[in-house]
Amino acid sequence: MASIKAKEIEKNKYEFEFLIDKESFDAEINKVYRKNVAKMNVPGFRKGKAPKHIIEKLYGATVFYDEALDNLLPEAYEAALASTKLDVVSRPELDVVSIDDKGVKLKAAVWTKPEVEISSYMGLEVEKESVEVTDEDIMKDIDATRERNSRMLSVEDRPAKDGDQAVIDFEGFLDGVAFEGGKGEKYPLGLGSGSFIPGFEEQIIGKSVGEEFDINVTFPEDYGAENLAGKEVVFKIKLHELKVKELPELDDEFVKDVSEFNTVDEYKADVKAKLTERKEKSAENKLETALVDALLANTVVEIPACMIEQEIDGYIRDYEYRLQSQGGNLEMYFQYTGMTMEQLRENFKADAEKQVKTRLALSKIVKTEKIKALKKDIEAEYKKIATGYNVDIETVKSSIPETSISEDIVLRKAVDLVKENAVITTK
Repeated sequence: MASIKAKEIEKNKYEFEFLIDKESFDAEINKVYRKNVAKMNVPGFRKGKAPKHIIEKLYGATVFYDEALDNLLPEAYEAALASTKLDVVSRPELDVVSIDDKGVKLKAAVWTKPEVEISSYMGLEVEKESVEVTDEDIMKDIDATRERNSRMLSVEDRPAKDGDQAVIDFEGFLDGVAFEGGKGEKYPLGLGSGSFIPGFEEQIIGKSVGEEFDINVTFPEDYGAENLAGKEVVFKIKLHELKVKELPELDDEFVKDVSEFNTVDEYKADVKAKLTERKEKSAENKLETALVDALLANTVVEIPACMIEQEIDGYIRDYEYRLQSQGGNLEMYFQYTGMTMEQLRENFKADAEKQVKTRLALSKIVKTEKIKALKKDIEAEYKKIATGYNVDIETVKSSIPETSISEDIVLRKAVDLVKENAVITTK
């Protein structure tokens, strides 16, 4: 194919035309006809026996055009795009210009990777947190383990207080009418957890097991369900049960139950070592975040909106996958939170824009410094993934293209380059 010249129609957006020749188009139309003729009822002909020109006369000359174009377009577009040598970051906007005796002329509009300017990426000045693990940190970690190994004891000799777990029936009424989603039975509610609307949990404190009472609250003005936002409602409550956590004693027996150690001192030493490792990793992650922020402050780039939208698409897919892994889905999430897809996408927008800008800046460094992913780097990364997921390395190679692995490696090397040449002070 001869080189196709694209013209810039706005910043980072290009347009080009390409042709599907008549011979190829006619051949594809014949294929589509042969595939579909058996499904078409044409008066005067047995099913599957109507000639193509009769079907075209009955249904219109373009009856087979759409399917034929759908079949031919992907390969024709990719060949034309390769000829333009554009570095495209969007799906094409395609239009049919004409269909005549030369074939099908099409027009494609695409967004390209924007130019990036970085004033400086060497000698960036950043701070790194010092790592210190205190006795308080150690006890907080151990107490969390004690919490996980606690047991719930029923309380009957006193009223509810902050920190108890109450088991309640509740039903909400707006102007004397029960509203949808406002009812629950034998619901476990941690008092002081803040999981219900403001003022709800506080009005259970002081009540006793078996007591029935009303709670008066006002929904927040920004509550997701419009029919309830800012409204005063009444909840009818029955308090079935109160429970309180009992934590196990921190002694050698507890240590043997929850770890491979025999004494409290050995256990504390191990907790300290693990906390130190976690804090060092956290400090390193924060350092890299600070480096990226410093890099982006020196970066100027006009990002096409489609790149941000595509990044948000990925965030949405990941979020939905996490919801599904917990037994939910987006539809349930929107129902319970009152949020819309548009609001969720808007919530992800700032992070998505930063992620795209970061990738563009690091790619610019990769290009400037001529950073490469060596064969040994790629093999090591495949091995790391295989080990992490406990699968065969060939399975990983068949699932993840080498180009994706290479891109991750060179971007990581760009970060390492920036870090190695940064001016880092410890605070």
